[in-house]
Amino acid sequence: MNTPSFSDQVIEAPPSGTLRVRVYGRSKPRTPVALHLHGGAFAGSLQMGHMVAEMLAQAGATVLDLDYPNGTGHPFPQALEAAYDALRWIEGMPGRRRRLFVAGEEAGGNLAAALALVARDRRSPALAGQILFSPMLDPQLATCSIRDAEAGAIGCKWADGWRAYLGTPDKACHPYAAPSIAQRLTGLPPALVFTGPDDPMHDEAELYAGRLRASGVAAASLAVATGPSWPDALLNEATADLPWRPDVCHALSTFLQTPGA
Repeated sequence: MNTPSFSDQVIEAPPSGTLRVRVYGRSKPRTPVALHLHGGAFAGSLQMGHMVAEMLAQAGATVLDLDYPNGTGHPFPQALEAAYDALRWIEGMPGRRRRLFVAGEEAGGNLAAALALVARDRRSPALAGQILFSPMLDPQLATCSIRDAEAGAIGCKWADGWRAYLGTPDKACHPYAAPSIAQRLTGLPPALVFTGPDDPMHDEAELYAGRLRASGVAAASLAVATGPSWPDALLNEATADLPWRPDVCHALSTFLQTPGA
């Protein structure tokens, strides 16, 4: 298996200003471009995004993995606005006529889904698709799958992550912060949603994919035979072969190359 190389770069994306990105893969004509947002319950790092960014690059994309502001000092909408500014920076690259995707896992899946909403509402840039791995979409932690994971108690990383990201409880009512409550999903780009049978975010991911389809959006959901380590396995920097990885890379490659996706 060829391992895509990466390089760290700094971009100027106003009004956010200076942002750090980690670039995977080579930039070639007609190669799709993916802005990737790492997971880590809204407190992660670029290192946590390595596996998914690498899989996206192996599937044929040029990947910009954004070091977005997170943690308690950067509540909503700071991370989302930084991601949108990075998206606009990519759109403004000289000669860029390649198809543009947003992608993310766990907390990054929330940001990717929200970015698709923002880009639609602001009418720029045009997105070819959104790729969501076990996205955190429901701040109420109310689904059966996340309750089965005993999430929500004191010390739960997802509950703590939501509190840090939202800053104040009223933000949980904003569809850009919690895409699961968005009432208007028409006009969004096609979606590829990954989840697993033991995934705490399984139910909210499947519900969102179903609502997208009901709104006329092409949305495919893929259940990966992941075992109980999902989605934490996605945040592991290790690149050892995993039994589900070939299926994920194949699905990514197909989605990235499908016209209209």
